[in-house]
Amino acid sequence: MLLESRTAIITGAAAVRGIGLATARLFAEHGARTALLDIDGDGVDAAARELGPQHRAYVCDVTDAARCSAVADEVREEFGGIDILINNAGIVFSTPIMDIEAQEYDAVMDINLRGNFHMARAVIPHMREQASGAIVCISSIAGRVGGGVFGTTHYAAAKSGIFGLAKGLARELAPDGIRANAIAPGPIDNDFTHGSMTDEMKAELAGKVPLGRIGQPRDIANACLFLASDLSSHITGVVLDVNGGLFIH
Repeated sequence: MLLESRTAIITGAAAVRGIGLATARLFAEHGARTALLDIDGDGVDAAARELGPQHRAYVCDVTDAARCSAVADEVREEFGGIDILINNAGIVFSTPIMDIEAQEYDAVMDINLRGNFHMARAVIPHMREQASGAIVCISSIAGRVGGGVFGTTHYAAAKSGIFGLAKGLARELAPDGIRANAIAPGPIDNDFTHGSMTDEMKAELAGKVPLGRIGQPRDIANACLFLASDLSSHITGVVLDVNGGLFIH
């Protein structure tokens, strides 16, 4: 098992078909204890119950810096350490640029980008205590290409910002033994696509992907496992594209 006895905080972990819960399931299979964070209290409680008694749920709004720090302290107290942070919480809007209201812009930036910043700052002191840690920030192909199937300008800007954040963390935290990387998923068959795309639309999208299918949450979970484990012990400051070849550079 790649994560035996390690503790992982995973944000945005309530959605049944989401990347966060898929990652928690895979980490649990590899021996990790997970702290699942989400603004949806009932959903995250159900996720933790599914995984079993070694896993805990915490209600957390990642835009609230004080709450992020408090939850990190609680996790440290309960589990004895924090080894991994998966920054997954996010929202998406596909509003045209001239129709984006300030409130929507701020929400997209606050949850998708500022939330990564708050959670990283919350766990860094604990990781520094143990001189080790792995931070993985979930971005999007939208940050590479300026939007696309889902997400327009503000979403692309926030997700592109995650690249810079992860690289800055990697450079600054390397002397502390802490690695930081980002993942840029392509289209994923998750709760959002289930609610907004017909089977015909998904088939059309899959036809544009060189590997012939859209991604599954488990595909991103596998990438998270790689970047969180010792398999990537000499990798920091990278953006890992997981999109079936939809974006090749």
